[in-house]
Amino acid sequence: MRLRFNKEDDALYFRLDESAVVDTLEVAPGVILDFNCAEQVVGIEMLNVSSRSADLNLDASQSETA
Repeated sequence: MRLRFNKEDDALYFRLDESAVVDTLEVAPGVILDFNCAEQVVGIEMLNVSSRSADLNLDASQSETA
């Protein structure tokens, strides 16, 4: 699992595993799911993260785990 925040793009990406992404679906404005060939969710992206919560401090909470 990996969690990445791209400050420049204001996007948060949560990757569940490293299987190939074969399809994506925007399930709500700015919330995008990535699917593998077995139609399992393998990634979740949130756009415009800073506007979703005024109290959010992603600089202090960045994390990446292999």
